[in-house]
Amino acid sequence: MFIKFFICVSLFFVNLSFAALKIDSWTTKEGMKVFFVENHDLPMLDLEVNFRAGSAYDQSSSSGLASMTNHMLFLGSDGITEEEIVNQFAILGAETGSDFDSDKSSFSLRTLSEKKDEAFKLFKTVIHKPNFDQEILEREKQRYISSLKQSDTQPDSIGSKAFMKALYSDHPYGLPNDGDVESIALIENTMLKNFYNDFYSANGSSMVMVGDISKEDAMKFSSEISQGLPSNGKNSQLPKVNKPKVTELTIPHPSSQAHLFYGFPSIKRSDNDFFPLYVGNYILGGGGFVSRLTGEVREKKGYVYSVYSYFMPMQESGPFQIGLQTKKEQIGPAFDLVKKTVKDFITHGPTEKELKAAKDNMIGGFPMRIDSNKKILSYLSMMAFYDYPLDYLETFSDKVNAVTREDIMEAFQRRVKMDEFSYVIVGAS
Repeated sequence: MFIKFFICVSLFFVNLSFAALKIDSWTTKEGMKVFFVENHDLPMLDLEVNFRAGSAYDQSSSSGLASMTNHMLFLGSDGITEEEIVNQFAILGAETGSDFDSDKSSFSLRTLSEKKDEAFKLFKTVIHKPNFDQEILEREKQRYISSLKQSDTQPDSIGSKAFMKALYSDHPYGLPNDGDVESIALIENTMLKNFYNDFYSANGSSMVMVGDISKEDAMKFSSEISQGLPSNGKNSQLPKVNKPKVTELTIPHPSSQAHLFYGFPSIKRSDNDFFPLYVGNYILGGGGFVSRLTGEVREKKGYVYSVYSYFMPMQESGPFQIGLQTKKEQIGPAFDLVKKTVKDFITHGPTEKELKAAKDNMIGGFPMRIDSNKKILSYLSMMAFYDYPLDYLETFSDKVNAVTREDIMEAFQRRVKMDEFSYVIVGAS
């Protein structure tokens, strides 16, 4: 059964194109938003549940609590041990997972449809009745602390944490996702229970199901998950991100490479400027070896192997970030060239040739990004969690194609203010 399951996973490519994808949506009486795609091509069901319970819901004194709550859910539920949970899912041929970031805490189930009732029942127990056993918590705290101590020696981890703190200061987005050594050591199981009760409520959560299940069963499953969650949770609205104070920080490190982090808080999910900024950034630094930054900093000058830029829209304003690694003695000229390239792009925008190539790549490659059950689940989970319209996938290519050079220039000139950029360099000589 286990082998059969993974064969199904590897072969499950839906016959629906994104333009024909039929998405049903409803909200449970407890307030959980549900997206559902019915498809019977293969006997498999994927589902994911998302909660507004990411690291941005931590307090500075208990940083890492949200991450630990997510981690502990599958480590014992309703008196069932973690080993028994793993074994029972394996017997059913089912696979579970969890994900976590600043905004959300997510849990997924993948199961053969003939076993969906048993697999869902066990998954529901995990979500509804976590043990939060103190002895297991102490073990996991030591693992967290060991991992944090190791990451605190690595330049990329050091720089990433310092950069987010520079951009967001006292805003919750400035907190490290997994906490720090001191705050993790203070976590007790009562804190996990309180966090779960506060932020794992149905109101504001979302659930997505894709695959071999009827709408009637999908509605039944979503109702059962929704009804068993804590009620009267806390307000999950995050504070707005204020304009940050510009930070210029250099952190010594014995690494042979210098790591640059450069940018500012930029856009939220569903921002009106998303598509011009998204397409423009593909040309500037998001398109890998065909991007403007790669051409200038890598191909012409040989300062780096790779250089990138990206927008990361979040529930509130997420970062626009540019990054690279280079030899310590080259960080000065490499950084100067990055700033010049970005400034030139903001001022003059892309060429028509660059824009056409970007659109061809983005539109041509988009169907491959949603050609399987799992990929569709990922997109729909994002859409449900961030309140995207149901036609987002259907209209994606048209919206990309509609972007003009003038749209990109106007959006970058209005939204990307280089005098508001902060930077962190780890390992400069």
